[in-house]
Amino acid sequence: MQPFTTVSGAGVVLARDNIDTDQLIPARFMKRTRSEGYGDQLLHDLRFREDGAPVPDFPLNRMAERPVLMVAGENFGCGSSREAAVYALVDHGIRVVVAGSFADIFRGNAAKNGLLTIAFGERERQRLAAFIGGGGEPARRLTVDLEAQDIRADGLEAIGFDVDPGVKRRLLLGLDELSETLEDELQIVDFEARYLAGAPWVVPNAGSAKAG
Repeated sequence: MQPFTTVSGAGVVLARDNIDTDQLIPARFMKRTRSEGYGDQLLHDLRFREDGAPVPDFPLNRMAERPVLMVAGENFGCGSSREAAVYALVDHGIRVVVAGSFADIFRGNAAKNGLLTIAFGERERQRLAAFIGGGGEPARRLTVDLEAQDIRADGLEAIGFDVDPGVKRRLLLGLDELSETLEDELQIVDFEARYLAGAPWVVPNAGSAKAG
């Protein structure tokens, strides 16, 4: 997983509550392999009409560049537990989602895939939204600094945010669940050797293999 220290770029405002995982990545696109990527399918049915034409006034379609930060409403990522919803955001280039609240499963999936989720109240979200604008004008760049735990930009007073210490560490170091476990590989191997030495019967056919 790519480490997250600081991220700079444009923002986009999606002023909606209850953006669910089926909106983030419609189920019909989930047959794709992970290596094919999901970025082009992000919010597909909101971004495009049935004939495939872009919806002109949809915020992402008004962007001259792909954003790194999204500001949304309450209960972001609700619905099914599909991890592909996070893939779609990350593959589109979004590394930070700011919302009023997040579905628990979505928040967990985000942390495992390098996506920072920040819960802000209405006032902070309005400040960010006002700074970012509607997407038609030239993008105003923001920087999200995970180490300092703030969002800042020229013309914007820095806004601090909270993050779980464990999530912060994993994001800063680029650790997924497997790589975090392997940090303790030597201790795991040592425990396994000592345990099996004291309880050889737990290994199937250990006695017959030794006899042969």
